[in-house]
Amino acid sequence: MSGYLQPHVIGIDLGGTRVKALAVTAEGVELARAIAPSDGADWSEQARTLARSFAPRFGPPFAIGVAAPGLAAADGRSIAIMPGRLHGLEGLDWTRFLDAQREVPVLNDAQSALLGEVWHGAAQGARNALLVTLGTGVGGAILCDGRLLRGHIGRAGHIGHITVNASGGPGLVNTPGSLEDAVGNHSLPARSGGRYSDTAALVADVARGDARAVAIWQTMIRDLSAGLVSLINVVDPAVIILGGGIAGAGELLLQPLREAMDGCEWRPDGHRVDVVLARLGDLAGAYGAARQAWLAHSPSP
Repeated sequence: MSGYLQPHVIGIDLGGTRVKALAVTAEGVELARAIAPSDGADWSEQARTLARSFAPRFGPPFAIGVAAPGLAAADGRSIAIMPGRLHGLEGLDWTRFLDAQREVPVLNDAQSALLGEVWHGAAQGARNALLVTLGTGVGGAILCDGRLLRGHIGRAGHIGHITVNASGGPGLVNTPGSLEDAVGNHSLPARSGGRYSDTAALVADVARGDARAVAIWQTMIRDLSAGLVSLINVVDPAVIILGGGIAGAGELLLQPLREAMDGCEWRPDGHRVDVVLARLGDLAGAYGAARQAWLAHSPSP
């Protein structure tokens, strides 16, 4: 990589409200970051501007990676399916758009976040890991034997769309009684009889011991634990990483969740899957995109 002022890769994460970009070294050391809004019509230009913003300080990047919502195309050059958000994202070839010297790998944002957490976050070095993002909805990703599990058409890891209540109504993708509807922020008003509009307010009342809030929280924990132990039986992770806004509850979430899993997790030879909180926050996707860029183009990433 001679000729580079500072050998680095760039990771770009396209969120619903912000574009985040990181310049990192091969070891994952952050050199610089840049953030811009993505809720306007010029979100793609914002991304291109951020990708170019590091060159004056560090020279041209060795490679660039992109994380975005939706299902990535089979060739990994674009997002193939993402209706209703970031108009123009579907089919956008990022290698051409960024005029990159090397092909730009494109990943689903949750899959990218998992790569970031395994590289430099809460699950460093793990080869089998499960990421669950708890926010407005519920998302996730799976790392199996050191490789991201993408599946036949790229939808693997949509953890929120598993069923935890077969008698429940259809969810976003028609799944009955989905995990997303059981614990996602979007359904909290209905689950609380209109008492809460966001989980932060619920958590505050749980912290002070409000009986009604505690009951709602315990029901949510029960459903989440059922979903997680079911996934453990399918993909056998060494660690489960919890991210998203709801994970900001910290020990108020972890302690009762671990206790609930104590009662229903299958533990051959006493093996217990560790449940931890994500560490990289909003930058996990950008870290993962950068990591994917190294993996795609460096013989010793």
